[in-house]
Amino acid sequence: MLNISEWDFEKVEDGTHKIAGEVQLRSFGAFLEEYSSQLRGIEEALEDHISDSWDLTIDPIVLSFAAYEKISLLELVETDNKILSKVLSVFAVLCSEVNLLKREAHASFYDAILYYGEGDESESIPEGEWQVQVARFLPKLQSLWSWVKRCSQVGQQLVSQLSALYSTQYNGKPLVCASEVHFQEVLEHLGDLLVTLITIDEMLRNQSTLHDHWTLFRRMLKSVHHDPAAVGIQTEKMRALEKLVGDYENTLLSGKIFQSVIQQLSVFCSRCPAVGDELTGFVRSAVLELETRPAELQDADHWSRWVKLSALLVTNFSLFGTLDKKVFKQLWDINKKIPAVTLYANIVWFPEQFLLSHIPQLIKVIDKKAQQQVSAARQTFLTLKAQSLPKEVQLHSLQACCWMVQMETALQKESTHLKLEDINNICTLLLQGVQLACGMSRLLRTLTNLHVALAKPMSRSSVVALCRLVEILQGIRSMYHRHSISISRSVVHVSQHLLYQALTIVTTAKKGLVQNKKYSEQHLDVLSSLLVVERAMYGCTTKERRLVSRLALSMANQGRTFREEEYVTLLRTLRRLDAICDIQIRLSSACDCSFLYWHRIVLPIYFESLYASKTDLHRLGYMLYALRDCIRSVNNSGDNSECLREMLEKEIWESLRRYILDPLCHDIETSLRLSVHVHLQVNERNPFTSNIPDYGPLLRVRPMRFFDKYIDIKGYVEHHLDQTFYNLTTVALHDWRTYGEMRCLAKFKNNLVTVEDNLPSQTLEQGLDVLEIMRNIHIFVSKYLYNLNNQIFVEQSSSNKHLNTINIRHIANSIRTHGTGIMNTTVNFTYQFLRKKFFIFSQFMYDEHIKSRLLKDLRFFRENKTQLDQKYSYERADKFNRGIRKLGITPQGHSYLDQFRMLISHIGNAMGYVRMIRSGGLHCCSNAIGFVPDLDDVVNFESLCVKEGLSETCINAAKQLDHVIENLGRNFAEGTEYFKLLVNVFSGEFRKPENNHLRNFHIIIPPLTINFVEYIIASKERLSKKNKGNAAFTDDGFAMGIAYILTLLGLQAEWDALHWFESVQAKYMKEKAALADQKGSTRGHEDEKLQQTMTLTARRLDVYQQEFELLHYSLSSARIFFQKEDLIEEGTKDKDN
Repeated sequence: MLNISEWDFEKVEDGTHKIAGEVQLRSFGAFLEEYSSQLRGIEEALEDHISDSWDLTIDPIVLSFAAYEKISLLELVETDNKILSKVLSVFAVLCSEVNLLKREAHASFYDAILYYGEGDESESIPEGEWQVQVARFLPKLQSLWSWVKRCSQVGQQLVSQLSALYSTQYNGKPLVCASEVHFQEVLEHLGDLLVTLITIDEMLRNQSTLHDHWTLFRRMLKSVHHDPAAVGIQTEKMRALEKLVGDYENTLLSGKIFQSVIQQLSVFCSRCPAVGDELTGFVRSAVLELETRPAELQDADHWSRWVKLSALLVTNFSLFGTLDKKVFKQLWDINKKIPAVTLYANIVWFPEQFLLSHIPQLIKVIDKKAQQQVSAARQTFLTLKAQSLPKEVQLHSLQACCWMVQMETALQKESTHLKLEDINNICTLLLQGVQLACGMSRLLRTLTNLHVALAKPMSRSSVVALCRLVEILQGIRSMYHRHSISISRSVVHVSQHLLYQALTIVTTAKKGLVQNKKYSEQHLDVLSSLLVVERAMYGCTTKERRLVSRLALSMANQGRTFREEEYVTLLRTLRRLDAICDIQIRLSSACDCSFLYWHRIVLPIYFESLYASKTDLHRLGYMLYALRDCIRSVNNSGDNSECLREMLEKEIWESLRRYILDPLCHDIETSLRLSVHVHLQVNERNPFTSNIPDYGPLLRVRPMRFFDKYIDIKGYVEHHLDQTFYNLTTVALHDWRTYGEMRCLAKFKNNLVTVEDNLPSQTLEQGLDVLEIMRNIHIFVSKYLYNLNNQIFVEQSSSNKHLNTINIRHIANSIRTHGTGIMNTTVNFTYQFLRKKFFIFSQFMYDEHIKSRLLKDLRFFRENKTQLDQKYSYERADKFNRGIRKLGITPQGHSYLDQFRMLISHIGNAMGYVRMIRSGGLHCCSNAIGFVPDLDDVVNFESLCVKEGLSETCINAAKQLDHVIENLGRNFAEGTEYFKLLVNVFSGEFRKPENNHLRNFHIIIPPLTINFVEYIIASKERLSKKNKGNAAFTDDGFAMGIAYILTLLGLQAEWDALHWFESVQAKYMKEKAALADQKGSTRGHEDEKLQQTMTLTARRLDVYQQEFELLHYSLSSARIFFQKEDLIEEGTKDKDN
């Protein structure tokens, strides 16, 4: 025999250990790789990307880096030269007032006028509503009237101060040497004011809805004029209203605001020839600059300056009657280059109409042929742009992409390591982005508005190209927003560098003046002006300081203060400084797409083409953000803003669903169907020869903000598939496997996660068998608790971790297994069980101790009914409940009343089980009968088989089928009133004279309810304890048993006469009131324990009151099941009588 101890295990197992170790090492290595991958994924998900935190569509706030001035204008222009200070302060304040008036017009009047009458359908407007709208609009017209007066006053002051500057003398000498001073900044602001007036004029002139409503309003006033007292208006107020309405109509609605202001200027202002020369010189130089400025340097005000110059030309002619034909010819020639100017939104300004209407003498200079040439040039412009638009948009897209790449590179550098060339590069890039946006916005607005103004149709390719421009615009805006923090730092560096360059030129000029010893008044004025410029530039770059700097430079540029090239460089530097400091305002104006509200008819074409391309669906987010600009304008429109916003949102959402979301859902669904049914006779799809779209990029688009909500394309498709699969599976249950395969395929191909419909063709869940419950019904009713509302039985306690439940579905499955015959057998078993329980019930009620107490309480109630307010005393019931414990208790601590309560609960549980048997039977029958086409017209298969002469076996099968269908139909249509059977079988015996002792049952119910409430509260409190023995949260079998026994005894009316639950309610309300009074009396004392005791008492009262209310509701619900039986019994009694 071998000796095991002689074996060398180490040599034998050496290779095995090595192999096992390598396997474990590889397994551990794979685990580490997977774990590292998960950690990297978590790290990337939690990484704080600047692009995420500054998402244009999500951020509720923006970073504004504009500077605000806290020093007054008077302090900024203060010098030892008092006259100079006064001159600068006057013009600075007037220019600031012009800026304020412009902002007020934009915020208060533009959108209110433009959106008047929008969203109102003439068919749905009641009679008289239009007059009401005009009446509501009158306060806005009153504000506009006051604003126009203020504009007129400011314009008069500007012209008067200019006249005073060039003509005022003191002792024969001018106060200020202004012969060589050119306040171009003042004329710029005067032009801005006039352009604002022209914009409002054009808006009111084009507001046809307001004019129509105004006509109806005037007619209404005329009808009221002869008898204002009839409508409760005083005659004086009526006259004042008519005068106001007349003024508004003549000045505002007639579109003559600009003309009236110009007339007032010519009346109230002195005609100084020097001012006329200044206006002519300013227009001449501005026109020359307008013609020679290259396209890449054109900003947002480039075309609007054309309107400004035309307005100043008309002003010059109206004030001084002079018209430089050379300047006018230059201005007229621009018409061939610039077809029209969009003043605001969809308001278009045509130059020849404006000039000819305000300078009638031009008809002699400009004949009809010249006017036709301008119109023809406008038509040619549209034609050429329609042909070159796709290429032009492609060029803009390329320029924007190159600019974005350069911006990304430039802004990645640390601000602390920037060199001078880096600062200049950043400045150029920041301004270049705004210029690109201005050029695209100008092209976009001009083309869309011109097509509408000239009633020219737009081709589909042009619509797509223009919408592409909108996307690029929003991309530029997003670029600035995403790098807001970096740009805010860069703006500081760039503005300081530009200030340094400007100050260098100013300082050099000042040194030259200081070295010049020939002092004169002009010399001192120039030197003082340069000091003002220096002091303004040494501070922050606010609007006020920049304004003061330009005004002071106008005063300083006299004689040879600056060399020509230096002055040109200085002006260019200041212009770049203005653009950098106002970059957010200019960018917002250039990228504003609120005008799309008036051209939203193109959106369906855009959505359709975007989906047809199947690429770059994320571009939709840019268009949706552009449409949010419409909401900002709509919100300023006035009282109707909410309706307009809802209408706009609904319209865009419907287009979005119709042309993008729904087609995408249908295409994906069709693709899944074709893939699942590929085994059928379906044409094969070769991915190499046929164009099979890839929906992955469309579904990976992140959620996009749509006004005040988000659109998740993937979630929308998933919801559509969920809804479709569920509905179609419900209609055809046999197709559940097909839709299950489509779900799996959707997950595999497109990563679409759908929800299971939980509608299988059959279920394996059965739970506790009906046959098992029937055989052990006495155990079932004692171990399970019934819930009336959910119709479910819950196991009272178990040694397992889970409690068993029995519901209708379990019963239906069990009936399907054993057949419907088990239902009658179960009811028979229940009847036998109830017989035994009612015997015990009768014995308890017959006991002398119980019967005597009940008779005593009944007699007390009858004798003191009036004093008790027809309510059974709570104290008597509580005394009964406590007193019965003196008769003895069981080893488990239960009194006789506790055992009687449990007996009634068992009876009620049995009745609840009968109810569940009937519901389960109906549920089972409804599932089975679903295959019968028409229950009212059932075919007799036996007769058909006999008629066809089939075999005996077939005839017997048909006979059996007829029997099954008949049985199912009868059970489904009628069912079996088991409650009625169980009431009728016992009620006769219960109401016999030998069972009169049971007639006192309604008197024992009040103490029973008190006993039940104490028991259920104790059971619920055990749920929160560690030892959950005998814990419960429901026991509606008690209420069911009470309702059943009351019906058997016919004591429904006697029970209602006790008004027991009203008595309970009154008792607890009384105790709560007493407790509240006690709390009020002891509030000032410092007895903390007493306060805690009263709080616990209040909590206990609330718990008891709530449980009594729940019992009342359950009992009322249970009595509903026996109402029919009550009516039957009452009808029987009436017949017997």
